[in-house]
Amino acid sequence: MPHAPDLDRNARLSVAPMMDWTDRHCRAFHRVLSREALLHTEMVTSAALVRGGATRLLDFDAAEHPVALQLGGSDPGELAEAAAMGAERGYAEVNLNCGCPSDRVQSGSFGAVLMERPALVADCVRAMREAVAVPVTVKCRIGVDEQDPEAVLPDFLARIADAGVERVTVHARKAWLQGLSPKENREVPPLDHPLVHRMKRRFPALHVSINGGIATLDDVEAQLDHVDGAMVGRAAYHDPAAILLRADSRVFGRPNPCAAPEDAALAMIPHIERHLAAGGRLHQVTRHMLGLFAGRPGARLWRRTLSEGGAKPGAGAAVLHEALAHVTRAAA
Repeated sequence: MPHAPDLDRNARLSVAPMMDWTDRHCRAFHRVLSREALLHTEMVTSAALVRGGATRLLDFDAAEHPVALQLGGSDPGELAEAAAMGAERGYAEVNLNCGCPSDRVQSGSFGAVLMERPALVADCVRAMREAVAVPVTVKCRIGVDEQDPEAVLPDFLARIADAGVERVTVHARKAWLQGLSPKENREVPPLDHPLVHRMKRRFPALHVSINGGIATLDDVEAQLDHVDGAMVGRAAYHDPAAILLRADSRVFGRPNPCAAPEDAALAMIPHIERHLAAGGRLHQVTRHMLGLFAGRPGARLWRRTLSEGGAKPGAGAAVLHEALAHVTRAAA
């Protein structure tokens, strides 16, 4: 398992935690494309683990490493217990969600609403750090609602750094807790990348990653001139090859594990076969692979074949080969 110095390097490029998307099959697919990028789970609530006994949410394969567990919660003791459960399962780090704006998260008094309670966040991360040996990190916004990010963000960062956080990811947008949907909160509030850049200069010892509006590897490389890391969300999911296929060479100076998207598709077959043998369904894996050939001839038939064929009872790897043949023929 990587240790903190390696994770600092891995965090030069990370894939954001995304609900309903970054499950273990998605992470297995992204790891085929990049051996180096830091991956995250979907957000798991501390209550689900500690009070709900939903330990299945911690399932992952060691091949996904480096992978971080993202927790949602606001009770220091409960978060410490959940963090310990994650560390015991083998996660390389534990990340506290202080950025999600959904109504469900607000009602639980965690996510972006915690930007209004920095002292509580500091208490949470102190408790988590005392419970685990792996790094405890934070993902936050620049502020919420009527807060002034120029004042709020540096105070927030100072408090969590004092509590022992050494790495933070800042989504460079405010979150509007009233009036905007989670989807709108990813797009409507204006980006303020320069503010995050200034925070890196103000807190040079803090490893700062930036999130929001980063859609290409060129964007990632441009951000690395100002901060320590860049986190990519939807672009890495909808067009994974564009972000991850060349990431290891361009961002990390390492060999790329796959020469082409076709290689990545074939490399997923062992994972698919293990999943099917355990009683899973093909679509549970291939739904995360639909964007692999985005923008290429045959992409529509690739998506259609996987979507329709993968959902059929008994569907197996032959469906993937059929979908891949559409791309191969279109390229001929």
